[in-house]
Amino acid sequence: MPTYASLIDVDDRDVQNVQELASIWGEVHTEFEQHNVSLKESYAILGEHDFLAVFEAGDREAAFKSALTLRRHGLQAQTMEIVDTDNFSHLVDEV
Repeated sequence: MPTYASLIDVDDRDVQNVQELASIWGEVHTEFEQHNVSLKESYAILGEHDFLAVFEAGDREAAFKSALTLRRHGLQAQTMEIVDTDNFSHLVDEV
């Protein structure tokens, strides 16, 4: 399955406390599963973005639905397909 990463910001979302944010993540996780998407890892991060989510999607349509799920919950995300560096080096060798 292809792997995707989303850099997520909560700028537009009015989050009152950490518990509310945890509740949002629970809802997102449930909706991801409904789209046949497996959330592999998620991190709170310092810097320009607030969170990083790494997930596997059965196809590009499922990845799009996941990005829309984040947006529906008031989370701004930049989602992109990622490739493990070992696999990437094999792609480079083939070119």
